[in-house]
Amino acid sequence: MLSTVLFVVVALVVLLLASGVRMVQQYQRGVVLRFGRLLPEVRQPGLRLMVPIADRMVKVPVQTIVLDVPPQGAITRDNVTLNVDAVVYFRVTDPVKAVVNVENYMGAVSQVARTSLRSVIGRADLDTLLSDREQINGELRAVIDTPTDEWGITVDRVEIKDIALPESMRRAMAHQAEAERDRRARIIAADGEYQASTRLADAARAMADTPGALQLRLLQTVSDVASDHNSTLVMPLPVELLRFFEHSTGQPGGGEVGDRPADTPTRLPKPRVELAGVDQEPSADGDEKG
Repeated sequence: MLSTVLFVVVALVVLLLASGVRMVQQYQRGVVLRFGRLLPEVRQPGLRLMVPIADRMVKVPVQTIVLDVPPQGAITRDNVTLNVDAVVYFRVTDPVKAVVNVENYMGAVSQVARTSLRSVIGRADLDTLLSDREQINGELRAVIDTPTDEWGITVDRVEIKDIALPESMRRAMAHQAEAERDRRARIIAADGEYQASTRLADAARAMADTPGALQLRLLQTVSDVASDHNSTLVMPLPVELLRFFEHSTGQPGGGEVGDRPADTPTRLPKPRVELAGVDQEPSADGDEKG
């Protein structure tokens, strides 16, 4: 009977001593409370002995924790309603503060992230949210990290995952983008016309300085058009060709070109104007004769 009692006592002592052995993982830190009072030493990874019944250990992970913030409805500064969700990366840097200063640091960080997300979205306009995500992320991190310093938590990074816009706003943005593209196309086309007209003006001045270049250009155009046998070519008669025939045949009613004095100006035949079946010739001073 005595041996049985002794065996039971020894078993209880062994179990009591075993309950005082705790294992702390590499990614954890142990905060020990003895009779409800905080011990200043933080237990490092490994096997740690505690006083049975008197000590209670709280294990706090020091890994980087990823907290998903659910979509939050907010109104931007330019009165656009949208839903924004984000993700917060944080870690515990002071396990004692994380255990003593806040009841549930995970829930506290989640609530701070939600309220901060709505406040930051309310201070920004829609264009900033869509085009400058880095600025919004940095402002969110600064706002969330301010109250969490007292909890021994450091916010490493905050990122906005998605911005859900209303369907009407999406259509309006699509129309705006289409109008912007059309404006750019018109400007590019107008700039091309301006550059082409400048080049054509330079070419016209160069051809004016060299009269033969205009004839060569005309012959080249005729050659390009004549390559298509299905087209009908209408070629204008240049004035220079008329002057050539005039010099070759002489003035009407006169002799050859060589019989005229050198200072005699070359004149073309006077045109005849028909009005109501009556032939009229313009006089020398420009008045019509009946």
